Amino acid sequence: MDKSMIGDMDNLPEEDKMRMATMIDQLQIRDSLRMYNNLVERCFTDCVDTFRRKTLDKQEETCVRRCAEKFLKHSMRVGLRFAELNQGAATQD
Repeated sequence: MDKSMIGDMDNLPEEDKMRMATMIDQLQIRDSLRMYNNLVERCFTDCVDTFRRKTLDKQEETCVRRCAEKFLKHSMRVGLRFAELNQGAATQD
C-alpha cells in the first residue's frame, strides 16, 4: 500500500475509519471462508471416492489429512512470499 494512502487514512474522520475497519474485517472473513471452502472441496474431491459408510475409511482419512497439510503449507508459503514482496516494495519507496 502506498505510504501517502496510509497517511490519508489517518486524516479521515473517526466514523470513516470505523467503516473502513469494518470493511477490512469483512473482507478478511470472506477470504478465510473462501480458503476453507476451497480446502474442503479440493480434499473431498481428491480423497473421497465412495459413500459406503458415514465415516471415512483409513485411506480416505490419510488422504484428507495429507491434502489439508499440503494446502495449508502452500497457503502459508504464498503468504510469506507475498509479505516478502510487499516489504521489498516498501523499502524501495
